[in-house]
Amino acid sequence: MPFERAILMVLDGCGVGAAPDAAEYGDTGENTPNTLGHLAEAVGGLNLPTLQSLGLGNLLPIRGVPPVPQPKAYYGRVQPYSKGKDSVTGHWEMMGILTEQPFPTYPNGFPPELIAEFERRIGRKTLGNYPASGTEIIKQLGEEHLRTGYPIVYTSADSVFQIAAHEAVIPVEELYQMCEIARELLQPPHHVQRVIARPFEGRDASTFRRTSRRRDFPLSPPPNLLDKLAERGISVYGVGVVPEIFTYRGFKYAERTQSNTEHFQAVLRALQSDCLFIFANFEDFDMLYGHRNDPAGFAQALVEFDAMLATLLDHLLPTDLLILTADHGNDPTTPSTDHSREYLPLLLYAPALAVGQSVGVRHSLADVGATIGALWEIPVQAGIPIPLT
Repeated sequence: MPFERAILMVLDGCGVGAAPDAAEYGDTGENTPNTLGHLAEAVGGLNLPTLQSLGLGNLLPIRGVPPVPQPKAYYGRVQPYSKGKDSVTGHWEMMGILTEQPFPTYPNGFPPELIAEFERRIGRKTLGNYPASGTEIIKQLGEEHLRTGYPIVYTSADSVFQIAAHEAVIPVEELYQMCEIARELLQPPHHVQRVIARPFEGRDASTFRRTSRRRDFPLSPPPNLLDKLAERGISVYGVGVVPEIFTYRGFKYAERTQSNTEHFQAVLRALQSDCLFIFANFEDFDMLYGHRNDPAGFAQALVEFDAMLATLLDHLLPTDLLILTADHGNDPTTPSTDHSREYLPLLLYAPALAVGQSVGVRHSLADVGATIGALWEIPVQAGIPIPLT
């Protein structure tokens, strides 16, 4: 039976073991990652019956999620091809964009002349300018920010220029304008992948917390599968951060939902739309728990996702194809709080498929896009469609 609709759901940060080139990214020694495998051990086992039935436990040893004899999904792992281990690089690769050169990162902060020009354009001094956890830097500098009104600029191991500001000091719309100024300023060789607005609230260091009005300002992507789908008149529904990652290009509908529960509800709404491709990112695993080294929270998020997934499967039509994968790893059990270079899970399920089988190791996330493009005979040059019979 031919498929008529594709649903691609990205489990942000859910890697399944160190990739062969992990050491090139500093993911070695005590930082050698295996996000789902280590996580399961750390919490004494996971209970994920829906993902288990699809074949998640057939990908790698996961305590509490043993392999099943006949998985419902086609299952395998993906070795990412692109240079980088971040969300933009991973999502771009899914749509056929291979990043051959990594985007610039700033382990010692941004050059003084770059910060000086940014300050000139926004008419304020800045605080920070060093790599930091987003939650920690507002504890460190938030009270000074309240006194001075200066926005907090920081980066991470990823190619990002992040601006944090208290919503009562710098209104969110003004913060977004600052991000647009930074995006315009950050040209090669300082073409960071994303400028990110990080609004927060609270009275002091003990009560500061980030709000849900984060917004991303990424580089505009090269031509990709989403453009080809739009040219063919195939409607796309984007959920979560996905439309921002592609600068809203190629989407008929876009919902900037902010949590896994909200993403799930948006996917259910998308199933009722006229869109034939639904592209959603579930970020809580990475954002709330991976970066904060919180195995218990990560595990609970997986349990909740598994229950939502069971509901979603009941809503699929016989001609639907559901694809589950990840964009990178984020092992909450290692000392590092950064993304990790890992193999990525790949599960492809359709009600019309009686039983799944192994698709082995794919050597690029572009194979995901190629599989989706093949539904409408749209080639993705960087990828190879996965045969489903």
